[in-house]
Amino acid sequence: MSEHKLIGHETYLEKFVTLYENNELPSKILLSGRKGIGKSLLAEKFLYKIYNSNNDYELIKNKSHPNVLNIKKNNDKKNIEIDQIREIIKFTNQSSFNNKSRFIIIDDVEFLNINSSNALLKNLEEPNQNVFFILIFNAEKFLIDTIKSRCIEFKLNIDHESTRLIVNSCFNENIYDQINSNFINYYSTPYFLISLINYMNEFELSFSETTVDDLLVNLINNKHYNKQEFVRNNLNMIIELFFYKHIKTTKKLSHKAKEYYYSKLFNVKKFNLDYETFFLEFKDKLLSE
Repeated sequence: MSEHKLIGHETYLEKFVTLYENNELPSKILLSGRKGIGKSLLAEKFLYKIYNSNNDYELIKNKSHPNVLNIKKNNDKKNIEIDQIREIIKFTNQSSFNNKSRFIIIDDVEFLNINSSNALLKNLEEPNQNVFFILIFNAEKFLIDTIKSRCIEFKLNIDHESTRLIVNSCFNENIYDQINSNFINYYSTPYFLISLINYMNEFELSFSETTVDDLLVNLINNKHYNKQEFVRNNLNMIIELFFYKHIKTTKKLSHKAKEYYYSKLFNVKKFNLDYETFFLEFKDKLLSE
């Protein structure tokens, strides 16, 4: 089967399979929760259960199953584009393979823009028989209410023990307990911690000794905010952990300072401004004390 074991969402998997077998599965499902907790893996495992053959497994794994349309933001784009959503019409007009149900999986729906959102709404409102939508959403982002209202939302969470099991399973060792405590709290999803460990391995940083302050100094000095995918994808998380540490534990910083730098970072991303200026100020004001 799949290389990755589903951990923490087994109950949802059983529930969806039972609903499907009883012809009670909602035709439009929204899986929401923090990024990196296994929402996409849950959808994938569900498809394995539904189609349930070795040939189907390989097709699903390679995202080439004729009854499954996968839509996700392209790496070189900022949004899911309207042309991608238009593929739904072509897909639903095709004949079903082996007369089985068809599934449209849209990952990271928070990347829909106005045009693609409106196009998706039209598709959600069409009563297509035996066609199911599974939308996967990072609940920390924004999704228009009109799309949410068309779907049955399932809010997914993951606990610390499940996170530990996923991280240790990924590296085949008890690596979770070696990670510096600065990075272990509610905000630390399996995806973030696995990416963090890979980053630390690449740059020969110690899991146990590297603090969030050390990590920020390292990425600023090496300008990794420009060229490292892990850093660019997790800037908000890293800065959140930095303020969490100093506001909750050391009391060194205030919520006002946090809001100031959050606002600056938001504007850097929104207006495509220079990251270097932001981080030089961040280092000078917050990391040199």
